[in-house]
Amino acid sequence: MSDHEDGAPDQSEPDVPAFVPPSDSGVVSHRPLGTEDVLPPSQSSASTVTGPPVRARRSPWNSGRDRVIAALIAVVVVVVTLVVALNSDNLHTSRALASPPPTLPPAPTAVPGSMAQLWQAPSSATPVPIGEGDTVTTADGGEVAGRDPLTGQIRWHYTRENLQLCTVDTAWGRVNAVYHKAMGCSEVTQLDPTTGQITAQRNGDAELGTQLVSDGSHVTTTGKHLLDTWRDDLVKSMEYGQVPFMVNPNKQPRTGCTYGTVAAAAEKVGVIERCPGDPHDRLTVYKATAEHEDEPQVVFSTILAGSRARVIAMSGDFTAVLLPDQKLLVIYGPDGNERSAYPMDLPASDLAGDPAGGVEQTTRTDSGVYWFTGTKTVALSRDDLTPRWTLDSTRGPGITFARQLVVPINGGLAVLNESNGATIRTVGVDRGAYRGVVRLTALGPVLLEQRGPVVAALR
Repeated sequence: MSDHEDGAPDQSEPDVPAFVPPSDSGVVSHRPLGTEDVLPPSQSSASTVTGPPVRARRSPWNSGRDRVIAALIAVVVVVVTLVVALNSDNLHTSRALASPPPTLPPAPTAVPGSMAQLWQAPSSATPVPIGEGDTVTTADGGEVAGRDPLTGQIRWHYTRENLQLCTVDTAWGRVNAVYHKAMGCSEVTQLDPTTGQITAQRNGDAELGTQLVSDGSHVTTTGKHLLDTWRDDLVKSMEYGQVPFMVNPNKQPRTGCTYGTVAAAAEKVGVIERCPGDPHDRLTVYKATAEHEDEPQVVFSTILAGSRARVIAMSGDFTAVLLPDQKLLVIYGPDGNERSAYPMDLPASDLAGDPAGGVEQTTRTDSGVYWFTGTKTVALSRDDLTPRWTLDSTRGPGITFARQLVVPINGGLAVLNESNGATIRTVGVDRGAYRGVVRLTALGPVLLEQRGPVVAALR
């Protein structure tokens, strides 16, 4: 910048031509400072340029049609962006968290002589009522909600407005919500039952109509063609059956099979298979985890003596299978050999097809496994699944509540002697017009009943 205040150019420095190195001809040329020689070397010494003026290249977007195309592209981009935004999971997900709930009062020392309903709420996605962490979890439509056990008031919720729940169950002290997305029940969100906080998520390949079967360490999704098993962080540990997008072929033991009932225990999964070429149903037991998740490690697989078979329960190394045509309950040992068989004559209505979700209605206490056939409750030994007693005209399997075994019956509950099934007394419960299966869960002083698509709390 000039030191003169009026901004005039400084005349004290004469214009000195810029030095240009000699050309090949040895001629030295000069040009003013600040100019740039943009002509080829052979033309740089020409003083005059002749010929027609060079026209600037026309922009490819100057015509009206081009501007219309550009506008249409912009509109398409906006529309696609809007569609993606409107269908995004975040936009259609709402949630509210809660602080850990206060501790519930303890259960009474004995089942009360009478019980009244505290509240009820829709919960069509829970096969069994969920009471965990001093909270009742209900699930209906796209909403999973944590409720106060005594009032039913919602404390937290996780809601997917654009997705429907397939099934919700509990394992590892957490709630696992499986949502229907795309082709099947493919999206899983795991929640802390006390606060509603998300603890894990995964995408999977579970089929429509799936239920969750737990052995305490792993959870398996049921299905007619594929069983998926996860560990507690929802990482897949095993897949069995018709694997979608198979990377490594020839890893599954059989192809073309369909599956009946499924059970699990001691990090093993048992399934009834119906395979082409087999004369009857097949019982297969495989490990819930292996070195490679797509290569099942089969413990045993055996052809059964009949068809329409059902895996009723597993306990340790034992598997109980019902053979309806033979009217037998057969216990298989760890090697797949038959250990014992017991007469089991059930009404035809109890045997009409596989149960919903491929899961028998069973419960466990410290000493027994309780199986609801559809009209009876059968008590099995937890050690080796040997039948101990049967109670007719029941509405579901039993649980321990207030240190006693309770089984749902018409009009209420039966309090039973767990060792021999003798009725100690009955407790009346008003279920209105509901006449279906009743599944029970105890949470402190509250007894929960799953009545079809509704959960009711009693005290």
